[in-house]
Amino acid sequence: MSHDFVLEPAERWLAHDPDPETQSELRRLIDAARAGEEGVRAELAERFTGPLEFGTAGLRGVLGAGESRMNRAVILRTTAGLARHLLATLGDKARSAGVVVGYDARRMSREFAEDTACALAAAGIPSHLSPVPCPTPIAAFAVGHLGAAAGVMVTASHNPPEYNGYKVYWDNAAQIIPPHDTGVATAIDASPPADQVPRMPFDEARQKGLVRDFPEELEPSYLRAIRGVAVRSDGDRSLRIVYTPLHGVGNRLVRKALAEAGFTRVTSVPEQAEPDGAFPTVAFPNPEEKGAMDLAFALARKEGADLVLANDPDVDRLAVAVRRPDGDYVQLTGNQVGVLLGHYLLTEGPAGNAANERRLVLASCVSTPLLGVIAAALGVHYEETLTGFKWIANRAMDIERSTGARFVFGFEEALGYTIGPLVRDKDGISAAVVLAELAAVRKAEGKTLLDELEAIHRKHGLYVSGQRSYTLRGVDGVGKIAAIMDALRKSPPADIGGVPVTAWRDFEARTRTWSDGRTEPLVLPPSNVLVYELDGGSRIIARPSGTEPKIKFYFDVREGVAAGEPLGDVEARAAARLDALARAFSALAGIG
Repeated sequence: MSHDFVLEPAERWLAHDPDPETQSELRRLIDAARAGEEGVRAELAERFTGPLEFGTAGLRGVLGAGESRMNRAVILRTTAGLARHLLATLGDKARSAGVVVGYDARRMSREFAEDTACALAAAGIPSHLSPVPCPTPIAAFAVGHLGAAAGVMVTASHNPPEYNGYKVYWDNAAQIIPPHDTGVATAIDASPPADQVPRMPFDEARQKGLVRDFPEELEPSYLRAIRGVAVRSDGDRSLRIVYTPLHGVGNRLVRKALAEAGFTRVTSVPEQAEPDGAFPTVAFPNPEEKGAMDLAFALARKEGADLVLANDPDVDRLAVAVRRPDGDYVQLTGNQVGVLLGHYLLTEGPAGNAANERRLVLASCVSTPLLGVIAAALGVHYEETLTGFKWIANRAMDIERSTGARFVFGFEEALGYTIGPLVRDKDGISAAVVLAELAAVRKAEGKTLLDELEAIHRKHGLYVSGQRSYTLRGVDGVGKIAAIMDALRKSPPADIGGVPVTAWRDFEARTRTWSDGRTEPLVLPPSNVLVYELDGGSRIIARPSGTEPKIKFYFDVREGVAAGEPLGDVEARAAARLDALARAFSALAGIG
């Protein structure tokens, strides 16, 4: 790699960076590289490998100077592209309805949100700006509630402290999908250098009405909507709850939503209760990560809590732990929480009416198949989508429009849940309230959520899920992953580990092929994913990672539960079968 190849793009970027802090950071790196300081040229090259890709409904990256980092220059160029696409596609609606702009408590979130509002104002597009750091579900709700043309949420969700992001919603209040994501990306590519992006001074934009705060009635309206999705009003609401927002923005609003639902014995983890973008007590503010819930568990033991609830920093995910009979706590998986919520809403919520109203539930394709089994037993329409909540929300609206079905619930195994049309994205607040409601109802019956899960498994079968990821680095890694997928696609196995394959789905070809040769089309967008359905209800999924040089295999094993059989025996049998299937499929793929 030549010296000029590293320095020329860095110098060009520096010449147009409007932020003195990242200017200074980049100048130090350039000077160090010119002086021959070891490792600096490699770091510069990494910061200028190309622009952050606008995908998964927006941007996400490490904070810092450079085109491959999150910074004010990137935000301004991105917003210029968003404004151009909005004006080209929605025109007058963009100018009149404006754009919701929310932000969390991460480093630079407020600055990025204000830059977004100022660039929109210069384009003649008003913004509805959150006056304080807010949860992602509030911003998503605001898009629909205010009838906005779009929404921006500045957040990196559950990523480490050095990250931030820029999430975009369309006027249907869901994250953007094709063609709008590609339209925005194309417009960003055509944006001028950051210092040439028009920006209206913030105070001027406020005076002209082009920046306005969220209306005062927004939050009360959201809380009323949560009360509207309640299934039951009874149960033992005196149960003790320990809650942690993991240094995010959830504490005040989650506590308020729980209190309005009658849950007043809620104790927040004091060390994690206030927003802090440094996340001082957790290395990785994701409640699924080892150690992230340790303080919550310690407090729960001290308080004798019935239930532990945790949100990620922007409050769109929910983690749940319950007390076992021995007094300690077990954290439920995202699949278990999804099944509990979905089963409760379907079995005790409003059923279809005399006019043959159809009910609808959805899950991502890598989530447990158990929700689909429950839905089939109840005559409820069920579909799977690609991974990413944008697909769940947009597909739900497609089905609602085309069939008149009532959307009840959607989830993905990565702790994401949405209840009805309240929020067209993951919502960790309403999910927390409904989950607490279910726990209260069962407590009044002398039961726990573990008892509820066991009852579901005894009726519909026990499902155990697992994943194997294989990293193939180097120049040949991408080619090897592609070759594995190609071989699996061209020669679908008749059995895996001795278990017959009853059907297989190719999301790239958008077809489902049965073992007898019958085919049917898939409605999902094309994606490089293969699904093998096995005799007895088990399933294997293969897909490359979209962000790393990895190929991922997902396994869902179903075991029947005999009357009176200890569930622990069934779990052990399922785990052994999952391990055997994982070894057999990895060998079939020529890896592992």
